[in-house]
Amino acid sequence: MIVLKATQDKVLAVLQSVAGIVERRHTLPILANVLIKKTGNALQLTTSDLEIQIRTTAELGGDTGDFTTTIGARKLIDILKTMPGDQTVSLETQQSKMILKGGKSRFTLQTLPAEDFPLVQESAAFGPAFSVPQKVLKDLLGQVSFSMAVQDIRYYLNGILFVAEGNTLSLVATDGHRLAWASATLDVEVPIKQEVILPRKTVLELQRLLSDASGDNQPVIEMQFASNQAKFTFGGMEFVTKLVEGKFPDYNRVIPRNHSNSVTLGRAPLLASLQRTAIMTSDKFKGVRLSVEPGTLRVASNNAEQEEAMDELDIDYGGDTIEIGFNVTYLIDVLTNMGQDMVKIDLQDGNSSALITIPENESFKYVVMPMRI
Repeated sequence: MIVLKATQDKVLAVLQSVAGIVERRHTLPILANVLIKKTGNALQLTTSDLEIQIRTTAELGGDTGDFTTTIGARKLIDILKTMPGDQTVSLETQQSKMILKGGKSRFTLQTLPAEDFPLVQESAAFGPAFSVPQKVLKDLLGQVSFSMAVQDIRYYLNGILFVAEGNTLSLVATDGHRLAWASATLDVEVPIKQEVILPRKTVLELQRLLSDASGDNQPVIEMQFASNQAKFTFGGMEFVTKLVEGKFPDYNRVIPRNHSNSVTLGRAPLLASLQRTAIMTSDKFKGVRLSVEPGTLRVASNNAEQEEAMDELDIDYGGDTIEIGFNVTYLIDVLTNMGQDMVKIDLQDGNSSALITIPENESFKYVVMPMRI
């Protein structure tokens, strides 16, 4: 039976859309495979890592009929990548193997039984669904995801907090040293307040898959949350993921409210200045000193070899003179992920967190702890 017959670019795009979560090495060998289910003309592809499951349906030609199997996802993709995009490829069954043909090439691939593939058990109690434009969610993820912790023992920090309430969707991420908060106003009203923590791997996969097309007919993503699962439906795909259990820190208490000193300056000049001075920091100690005084912002760094860097920016500022240290990576991260021309920094003194925002815009806040230098 010919399971599929289509151009390489079509087959590769469908496979890559589900294969992001597949690990090359897994304790369960079948999890390195993609579950292929043919029903009539429709082909359903499913991948899983036991915590996340991605499923998509496509029409990729071939014979009509019913058939299921599993085949190595990464190997299939690696082979397809070596073929021209406009070349017709086919996947055919042969006893317990699959034959991939393209041009004069032929590959025989081993399969594992479909009934052994561990599907994620979907929750029976998903809350009401609501939709947002894919670009809105992708932009929000981009504004906060760099602040997620990586393999922190406080497992609830290894992800992003989603808060949907009224007509507002807010996302929060923190690693304990910095915190990013971003929100968007929705066209729809969320029926009940929903608050969940999405795991880091899910966040990265959504960023990869979501479209950033804008305009009148921009694609949307439908979301549903249960107590231990989230379900996303978009672009012919169904994405089910486990949630992170635990209590996320009270982010409202972390965001400073009444800092008395504020400076507004160009994002690009500040980023360039930090990138220059970061060269003279050591790999272990990424500290830079910011000195803010009327009319001037100085950025300085040094390292164990007693090398130094000093950079100066002219600023419109008439507040207190403040000297404060930061991990330069935390400042570069936020400025790189902001698209605006201007940035506003609120400071209290050398020992208090700084608040970075967008002038005249309440939808983004970034808090960064100071560092002793």
